[in-house]
Amino acid sequence: MSTAAPEPKANMGQPIPRYDAVAKVTGKAQYGADVALVNPVYAYLVTSSIAKGRIDSFDLADAKTVRGVVDIVTHENAEKLKEAKLFSNGGYTSSTIQPLKSADIAQDGEIVAVVLAETFEAARQAAYAVKVNYTAAVPTTTFGSPGTTSAPAKGQLAQFKEDPKVGDFAKAFESAEVKITAEYGTPAQHHNPMELFATSCVWNGDSLTIYEPSQYVHGLKNGVAEQLGIDADRVRVINSYVGGAFGSKGSMTPRTAIIASIARRLGRPVKLVATRDQGFTIATFRAETRHQVKLGATRDGKLTSLRHEGWEISSRADPYAVGGTKTTTRMYECPNIDSLVSIVRADRNTPGFMRAPPEVPYMFALESAMDELAYELKMDPIELRRVNDTMKEPIKGNTYTSRSLMACFDEGAKVFGWSQRKAEPKSMTDGDWLVGYGCATSCYPTQMAPAAARVRLQRDGHVKVQIAGHEIGNGAYTVIGLVAAERLGVPIDKVSVFIGDSDLPPAPVAGGSNSTASTCSTVIMVCEQIRQKLFKATMPDETLIDKAKETVGVGQTPVTRAAKGDRQIDYERAFDALGVSVIEEYGEWKPDGAPMDAFRAMNKGQMRMVGGPEMKDKIAYAFGAEFVEVRINRWTHEITVPRLLGAFAAGRIMNPTTARSQLMGGLIWGMSSALHEATELDERYARYVNDNLADYLLPVNADVPSVEVIMLTEQDDHINPAGVKGIGELGNVGTNAAVCNAIFHATGQRLRKLPIRLEQLDI
Repeated sequence: MSTAAPEPKANMGQPIPRYDAVAKVTGKAQYGADVALVNPVYAYLVTSSIAKGRIDSFDLADAKTVRGVVDIVTHENAEKLKEAKLFSNGGYTSSTIQPLKSADIAQDGEIVAVVLAETFEAARQAAYAVKVNYTAAVPTTTFGSPGTTSAPAKGQLAQFKEDPKVGDFAKAFESAEVKITAEYGTPAQHHNPMELFATSCVWNGDSLTIYEPSQYVHGLKNGVAEQLGIDADRVRVINSYVGGAFGSKGSMTPRTAIIASIARRLGRPVKLVATRDQGFTIATFRAETRHQVKLGATRDGKLTSLRHEGWEISSRADPYAVGGTKTTTRMYECPNIDSLVSIVRADRNTPGFMRAPPEVPYMFALESAMDELAYELKMDPIELRRVNDTMKEPIKGNTYTSRSLMACFDEGAKVFGWSQRKAEPKSMTDGDWLVGYGCATSCYPTQMAPAAARVRLQRDGHVKVQIAGHEIGNGAYTVIGLVAAERLGVPIDKVSVFIGDSDLPPAPVAGGSNSTASTCSTVIMVCEQIRQKLFKATMPDETLIDKAKETVGVGQTPVTRAAKGDRQIDYERAFDALGVSVIEEYGEWKPDGAPMDAFRAMNKGQMRMVGGPEMKDKIAYAFGAEFVEVRINRWTHEITVPRLLGAFAAGRIMNPTTARSQLMGGLIWGMSSALHEATELDERYARYVNDNLADYLLPVNADVPSVEVIMLTEQDDHINPAGVKGIGELGNVGTNAAVCNAIFHATGQRLRKLPIRLEQLDI
């Protein structure tokens, strides 16, 4: 795992170290809560101990005696904020459950009071002294709990547009030669980024500055302005670095406007750092899901019918769903497909995006079912996928822009040693250990969104790039700097990158693996505007100008540009001809298929993401193949994973070093999804039990001795100017299924509900 990144292959950039590496390892990187404020007030949250009911009264006497207490805000004296619309339904907020609005309690851990004090310690002490008297009602917790309601997602959620279907599933399944029907389940999981949820708000007159870890500074800016009832131009969000997010910081949480309103009321800066356990309820999570998959096939393995039905938990207030059937129904060639996604409402906080939101739970179900079908057919699981591989998705017949799935399986199988696998379950042993091999398909839609950028080139070759992207550990500084250096022909150490500030040109949310594709495509376009000026100054011949313009086109990566024989630009001559010492250009880019209002929405912090399965006449995905070796002790049932391997193809790889880290982290998290992570629920009270890092299980180094990442060469000329597909979420899709498939191979026992624990094994 400590091996340096491999040598880049064709259509890959150079494996350079992170742009921000020194700042991070020396402690110079400033996160949201690190910003020094003048004369701040410290906030500490008091959260509800019931999941449903009402607040009868507060006893604040003891809390107010704590030295340094400035104020205690409850629903009785809080500013009433404007309603907010759910992010996944076209708004800004992660939840429409609005704390401090009334005495009603809608979820466990809801904010019921904010204690303000001169020191953090005083605020914490006083918060512990706040007494809240409740009238509790019996809450509904999860699947199977009395009081849940269920209805199809379509019609409730604007983001969920279809239950994909084609042909006649029922008739085809009835006549299928081989059939599989199986039910699967995934648990609730929480993001638990290392950086806690924090908000600092500072007013200067009627202008507000927010320091907060955010995956979408323009969305946060506009969302807070909307709730406060002020002009968005009066709000600035600064966020140079995010210490992990995984989706939990992609939309505005209710805390931000609350802290902003308190800061305005007090006339002083207010700083809040929520506790780890509070992060389980004041932000979002990955909801538990249930699935039923039916597969019908011929005896030679060709799929004839497929049905995927999914159920997802959401809150009473919000119709949130991820709806992964839009991917699973398009993954393999099949003429008869049906699907349905339903939202099950309970008394919980609203779920939200968590790394590969639809694909992690839904592909687990599909890839587990494919493995079950392979064993029923006595067929190699890789060959089953080869038989059903396709360049056209079956729902609309759209062609994949590129699809290297089987190339990934072939390369991965060779390096992993898949040919050494004995086909029969429980046939491979090593002393007291049962050995199993498992595999699964990995995929993630290629998505893009409008963005804007400003690029400044000086005579001495120094470049300044400004774009309101987000560094959430994904290497955004690095790849943005790299693409500017490549396009303008300067060393990377001459490029300065400025991101994480809503005063910069807008960029989309750092989610949906769209950041690199969107920001780099935009920076490419603006750099080309500069190149055209330079070409025009030094080479007025029209054919050369046209040649420079060619490089703006879709798929024209720096590699293909160089292959066309573009000449180097003589900067000194160009600047002399122009009579200037600096060239600065601003540009706005939108992907093909973006709606007419894309730029207006971009400036309002509203998402207009396109791509994946929803393109007009094509479909775009990145693909991978994941391989797992498990070992299970026949006496203790201990489960170990000595090897993880993933082979991936994702268009242009901007920087193999950061890409490898992303994919490696995804593989580890995917294994964790199979064997470790689950947010445990007390079903009597609809409360999270293990809301801390001592009891919420996460993998450590000893759990993953070997993780190998293979990046295949792939060029896709149909997706975006950068040729990038996105990899941030690709790595952890399918791993959970590969682990479970390996466990079946080792033991002969099929386990369909995650996470797998040793007490479930019966061998």
